[in-house]
Amino acid sequence: METDSDIKSTPRGFHCTLCNIPLPNRSSLEQHLKGKKHKALSNVRSTRKTQEEHSVFVSGIKPEISQTDIAEYFEQFGPLSDIIMDKDLGVFAIVQFSETNSVEATLSCVEHQLKGLKLRVKPREKREYKMTDKKTNDPQQIFDRLKPHLCQQASVDAQMQHVVQQFQLGENEKKARGLVVQLLQEVFIEFFPDSQIQPFGSSVNTFGIHNCDLDLLLDLENTKVFQARVKSTTEQAGEGMSDDGRSEDSILSDIDLSSASPAEVLDLVAAILRRCVPNVHKVSVVSSARLPVVKFHHRKLNLQGDISVNNRLAVRNTRFLQLCTGREERLRPLVYTIRYWAKQKHLAGNPGGAGPLLNNYALTLLVIFYLQNCEPAVLPTVDQLKDMACEEEECMIEGWNCTFPSQPIAVPPSKNTQDLCSLLAGFFSFYAKFDFASSIISVREGRALPITDFLSQNKEGEAMQEEQPPKTQHHRPKLGPLNLLDPFELTHNVAGNLNERSQRSFQRECQEADKYCHCLQYQHKSTKGKSWGLVRLFTRHGDVPHSKTHQLTISIPFNSVSLPEELRNQLHMAGDSFRLLWFQKVCSAVEGVFQTVLKCHLTPTDAVFGEDSAVDAAEEMETSTASLNTSINSCDSTESSVSTSMVGVKRSLSSDSDASVSPQGKKPRLAKRGRPEPPHWTCVLKHKVWAGRRKVRRELNKDTDSRPEGSCMEIESKVTAHIIEKEPKLEEALEFKIQPKVVGGTESTKAVLKFEPTSDKAGVFQDFVHFLEVFLPKMVETLLERQAGSA
Repeated sequence: METDSDIKSTPRGFHCTLCNIPLPNRSSLEQHLKGKKHKALSNVRSTRKTQEEHSVFVSGIKPEISQTDIAEYFEQFGPLSDIIMDKDLGVFAIVQFSETNSVEATLSCVEHQLKGLKLRVKPREKREYKMTDKKTNDPQQIFDRLKPHLCQQASVDAQMQHVVQQFQLGENEKKARGLVVQLLQEVFIEFFPDSQIQPFGSSVNTFGIHNCDLDLLLDLENTKVFQARVKSTTEQAGEGMSDDGRSEDSILSDIDLSSASPAEVLDLVAAILRRCVPNVHKVSVVSSARLPVVKFHHRKLNLQGDISVNNRLAVRNTRFLQLCTGREERLRPLVYTIRYWAKQKHLAGNPGGAGPLLNNYALTLLVIFYLQNCEPAVLPTVDQLKDMACEEEECMIEGWNCTFPSQPIAVPPSKNTQDLCSLLAGFFSFYAKFDFASSIISVREGRALPITDFLSQNKEGEAMQEEQPPKTQHHRPKLGPLNLLDPFELTHNVAGNLNERSQRSFQRECQEADKYCHCLQYQHKSTKGKSWGLVRLFTRHGDVPHSKTHQLTISIPFNSVSLPEELRNQLHMAGDSFRLLWFQKVCSAVEGVFQTVLKCHLTPTDAVFGEDSAVDAAEEMETSTASLNTSINSCDSTESSVSTSMVGVKRSLSSDSDASVSPQGKKPRLAKRGRPEPPHWTCVLKHKVWAGRRKVRRELNKDTDSRPEGSCMEIESKVTAHIIEKEPKLEEALEFKIQPKVVGGTESTKAVLKFEPTSDKAGVFQDFVHFLEVFLPKMVETLLERQAGSA
């Protein structure tokens, strides 16, 4: 195979060196090799190789030599297909021929002269084609350089300070960015009188790193006022001159800023950048972004920049972060350390700003929210800051209250005296136990708001209603696996781009970091020169723990985004008891999947097969499903018979009595408490209904239905029926138990199904559970929609 050299075997499967993509198994590898991306890159590499073989490199020319002059000279050696000139200095060119014979003829010529210049001609350099990110260095190389310096530090606090020194913007970088801002201000004020270029974001919010983008706001509010005044003056005087002497005959005469659309203004900004700003190239308008921008690149500084025209809230956010760092010096080391940790763990660092990973602003807000919830608090809430501001500092932007003190001295210092080492460990502990699924993180209030307040279409969240003026209408925030509200624009979920996998990865890495921070290797420097402190925290571990064969679990997360609207309204009405209602619906859907879709023989049972089930799950399961209620009622009848005993009178315990049942009025010991375990199901499966489902689905739905697996109950039921009809039975049926429980509060809300085989002589239980890991959550989501539709 031509692409064999591109595929390398790894401990986790395979890795395509051409596309720089890991592949877990051979099936994924085959699909990747057939995919558009791999084929496109293969074609690009092949084309470039052909171009190299058909080209020569020509140097020794001068800027006055035109492309036509070069073409006329080299055509004597054969037909040309392209000529690439040096755009900047004009001292070299690449001449591409249509045939390789022409290259040989050109190189065989001893001397080349053109208009009195002696040209130097040599074969074009052949380079191996690789898909690399030209903006950044190799992360592993950066970490390898950082590691020995961290190991030499005396404490974790010193390590965190070193991380800041290593990655923060230097003074020269800040000055260079300031000069770019000054240059753009001078250019744009000629076209937009009284306009202002205001930097915001990483470059000025005290959290900037090397090569971070330069975010700019072109504030045109004063320009609109100026334009209105010019119009008024012109109408009165009947001339094309304003009262301050500036001519109306300018770029502003072609556009009315008060009525122009953002797209029209951005196109105008892009035209000015292309034509009037030196050393700026690669100018493009990104109109599809949440806030459209004009992107550009400054050639000499190798600096990427964005210009927006309607983003005053972002400037205010920058002032807020500046206030926080000005008041609390521990914030910067924490943010720099956690940002780098998240990047090392592939939790953050979206290339190009898109993708399902955390952005730097979201990580910073997560740190601030944690510090607001320390005891005592390290940082005040935004509402508290609002009360500290004076009347002159009141600020309203687009209907949002953005008031806070302008000077850090107005904010009282924190009484919290924890060191950086303790605060970092506390961050991981805080989010390791955080219930992301049922919470909306509010930096403004400094608390987690219940997600049920945001589920109903009819009502907005209370926090939003309090802040918006009566005439302003704002939509609800986009809900997702991690909901983090902007401190001021309360309808913007800063982490709305995350998917379930990203959120789970973040919490799992926090849990792993929390465990590590309790070890001696975290706080104590190694006397033997071994890695310690932040070094081990930044190191990415490749070992993935495997589930035990005798206890397998499948989680069905509470995903507010995928819930049908009818169920969202019901959960909104349920308030704090929403988990109970949702768990009831999930259990009903799970029954439907096993009975109706997979054709299992399912029976409820109240037998106990483990002592580690949730203490409160029995109460929550009382209203789960009709079949489960039956088993709970049987348990309740047992408890009622015990309650007939007289309070305060000891009951004799016969030799054949259950020692786990305690007399009424006396608390049993925790290990022997006679409280009923959550009801669970016993399942019997006689066919391998998971084997070959994709193939059967394609055969049954040729050109009729392209929906993904698990998205249609009728189709999946037909697939199961076909497998049962065509495939032989298992020699002995697979029997297993399922114990459901709901968790939340100290971790993300989810339904956990614990599977335990009771009879697996065919050895297929592991394969069946592996199939269910993807199939069951998707089918439950489908059945929840079906239940809501039929309600």
